Amino acid sequence: MLRLLIIDDHAIVREGYRRLLERRQDLRIVAEAGTADEGYEQFKTHEPEVTLLDLSLGSGSGLRLLSQMLRHSPEAAVLVFSMHAEPLYAVQALKAGARGYVTKGSAPQVLVDAVYQVARGQRALSPDIAGEVAGMLLDGEGEHAGLTPREFDILRLLMQGLDVDAIGLALHISPKTVRNGHYQLKAKLGARSDIELTRKALQFKLLGSSDPASA
Repeated sequence: MLRLLIIDDHAIVREGYRRLLERRQDLRIVAEAGTADEGYEQFKTHEPEVTLLDLSLGSGSGLRLLSQMLRHSPEAAVLVFSMHAEPLYAVQALKAGARGYVTKGSAPQVLVDAVYQVARGQRALSPDIAGEVAGMLLDGEGEHAGLTPREFDILRLLMQGLDVDAIGLALHISPKTVRNGHYQLKAKLGARSDIELTRKALQFKLLGSSDPASA
C-alpha cells in the first residue's frame, strides 16, 4: 500500500485526485493540505511514500516547500502536478529535487503511472513536456541555467507585478533578500533594466500564463 499526501490550494482539485487515486486498491491518501505550512506539517506527521505537490499554494511557494521537505527527508518522493506546461517550470522543479512533473492537462492515467514511477525511484514527466524538458536539461537550459529555484520564484512574482514587500511575504524572505535576488537575476540574464528582464521572461514564457499562486 502506497501512502500519499496531496498538497493543493483548491479543495475541489484535491477531492478529484483523491477519487482518481483511491480507485487503485494499493494507493491510499493519508492526508491533504491546502497551504504550504499545512502541507509541511502533514508531511512531517505522516511521512508519505509519495507527495503530490502543486507549485501554486496561494501566498506560498511550492518550490520553497519542496526544498523544506527534502531538507527534512532527503529521499522523499515528490511528484509536482501543475497547470503550467512551460518546460522551465518543470526544469526548476526537478532542479529543486522533485522526482517528477505532471501537467494538470494530462490524462488521468498519466498521473497514476507517475505516482508508481516516483515511488520506485524513477523520474516521471508527462508526455506534453517530456521532450522539451529533456532537451533543456541536455543543453544546459540556456540563459536561465544558473537560476536558483528562489531566483526563479522572484522572477515569476516580479512578472506578476508584485512589489518587493509582497514577494518577501510570499516567499518568507526579507525585502533585502528580494532586492539582492532581483539584482542577481539581471546580472545572470544579462538584463540592464527591468524592461530587458521582462523581455527575458517573455522568452521563457513566464508571461501570459496564469498566476502560479492561483493555479
